[in-house]
Amino acid sequence: MPDNAILIADDDRSIRQVLSQALGRLGYEVLATSNAATLWQWVSNGEGRLVITDVIMPDENALDLIPRIQKIRPELKVIVMSAQNTLLTAVRANERGAFEYLPKPFDLNELISVVERALEVSKPNAPAARKPDTVDELPLIGRSSAMQEIYRVMARLMMTDLTVMITGESGTGKELVARALHDYGGRKEGPFVAINMAAIPRELIESELFGHERGAFTGAVGRYAGRFEQANGGTLFLDEIGDMPMEAQTRLLRVLQEGEFTTVGGRTALRANARIVAATHRDLRSLVKEGVFREDLYYRLNVVPVRLPPLRERLEDIPELVRHFLDQTNAEGLPEKVLDQAAMERLKQYHWPGNIRELENLVRRLTALYAQETVGADAIERELPEAESVRKNPDSSNEEAGLSETVADQLQSYFDAHKGGVPPAGLYDRILHEVERPLISMTLDATNGNQIRAAAILGLNRNTLRKKIRLLDIPVTRRKPGDD
Repeated sequence: MPDNAILIADDDRSIRQVLSQALGRLGYEVLATSNAATLWQWVSNGEGRLVITDVIMPDENALDLIPRIQKIRPELKVIVMSAQNTLLTAVRANERGAFEYLPKPFDLNELISVVERALEVSKPNAPAARKPDTVDELPLIGRSSAMQEIYRVMARLMMTDLTVMITGESGTGKELVARALHDYGGRKEGPFVAINMAAIPRELIESELFGHERGAFTGAVGRYAGRFEQANGGTLFLDEIGDMPMEAQTRLLRVLQEGEFTTVGGRTALRANARIVAATHRDLRSLVKEGVFREDLYYRLNVVPVRLPPLRERLEDIPELVRHFLDQTNAEGLPEKVLDQAAMERLKQYHWPGNIRELENLVRRLTALYAQETVGADAIERELPEAESVRKNPDSSNEEAGLSETVADQLQSYFDAHKGGVPPAGLYDRILHEVERPLISMTLDATNGNQIRAAAILGLNRNTLRKKIRLLDIPVTRRKPGDD
């Protein structure tokens, strides 16, 4: 029997056949089996250069087999595939020492690429990490392709201290990702400390981050341990980092560069021993161009970027999310409910500006307000802000009123998406920033790039308009009369 073959273990005959044929055409020798016992026998006999295995086998869970393989064959790489496309599966595969985890259904070209990488790596695998003492549920829900990539990235990050930047719209679950990175990572025994930059007054941010000594300023009646000190040995989650004032950015950058900090009013340097996970719903690149966010700090924080997709990009996850929220409300004592198929389909048609948080609020509202056990599409129709907007202004005959109501509906959805109906501080500037760029761009387009006319239409000074064009990085193209 060949000792340089690729070993395949999967109880699905069609998968064994597809992989055998594809790898065979590339010149690889392949041995395939439907059970873990045969795979272990091959490995024990010193056969094979690489293992590709399913997780759930008829006789054994392959994740339990990986540490044994590593013990006797540390050079042998193991690629794990599974139809159980959850974060927990990816995390467990990574912790047991798998070279790579791929969800089913898999992309054949991607698998071949992973096989080639695995065969190129000649150094032995690191010792198997500790077996996770996790429960079967994790805070992240969804098996869409968009979430699968998130799970794979997170699994690789669990046992590292790399700084992570989580981006995504409000309500996509950025803090849940940060907590998962902590709870299932190497610092899980330490504290998880979160601070929302948008919710802290500017004059108190440095004190909140780095602490202060007694008498450092008016009102400092005692020593206060800041968030860096509180997070010692654990994870510090800097939420809404895009709202951090410039002076605090400078101090944070110094801490990240030097690995130590001093309290406000203090003289002794303290060691910073916390993994940094930052998050924002804002476009930090744009903020850098505007000069309100330090470029050097951006690159310090953006070591590993993780973009969370909005709910509209993962609509196939809605049924699973709904069931999860219904289970939660039921556990809290609210009546048991189910949504029929038509209701689920209506949810998939909605845009979800408030993302998962908006969906959760809707499910809670349905559970509390509707007496029937099975909720239909008619109830969904009544509760969606989109439907309410249509009822309020069916023909949009009044242009100004239509625009006002559209804006009001969008803002109401934004407020509803936040806990307690209160968004973070700085809302006025954020809204203006979102509106200003398309308004100026469209006005310039309407005036064929004529800045004097655009300034007059907008009611702005010409120099003010030029400054805004530069800060917002708006392209200006002057067209000749008659050009289309």
